This record gives sequence, structure tokens and C-alpha cells, in this order.
Amino acid sequence: MNINTEIHGIWVFHGAGARFAGGVFVSRESGLTWAAKHSLTGVLTRYPLNEGACDQALRLGTFMPKRPEQCEALFIGGFTCASMEHVHVEDGIPQ
Repeated sequence: MNINTEIHGIWVFHGAGARFAGGVFVSRESGLTWAAKHSLTGVLTRYPLNEGACDQALRLGTFMPKRPEQCEALFIGGFTCASMEHVHVEDGIPQ
């Protein structure tokens, strides 16, 4: 029996007001456990591996650029989409 152990996404915690990610996790549960341990507020989001979030959203049809600046590096480099699997956390508690 073959068991697929390939990881298709990674969970990234971005604290409220933070400029950079605070942690990266292989599962939603491990990210939430870490956020609870430190009573953190922010968003835990599942990102694709080996594909940018904007590229994935374009491929899946969950995002279509409406303005020229949405095709520029600054926008693409900081892209996130509400359709990405995510959970809001307040004081370590999932909302």
C-alpha cells in the first residue's frame, strides 16, 4: 500500500499588524496550538507550495485582476485571497 505523504500546502501565521510571518506549520492544528500557547491574534492561512498565492488564485479562477497595478510585482508579492483556507485567531482562540 502506498501512502501519499506529499504536502500540498503550508500554514502561515501572520500576526495582527506584523510585517512578516510569525510562524510556518505543516498543519492547521499545529499552527493553532502555537498561537494558543502564545495568546496570539492574527490569521493562520494555508498557502500553496511551489506556486504563488496569486498564481493559484488566477489558475483556480478565484481572482481576476481588475486594475493594471494588480499585475505588478508589489501587488503579487503581497497577495492573499479570502478564498484561501484560513482561520482568524484572537488572543490564541480560533474565531
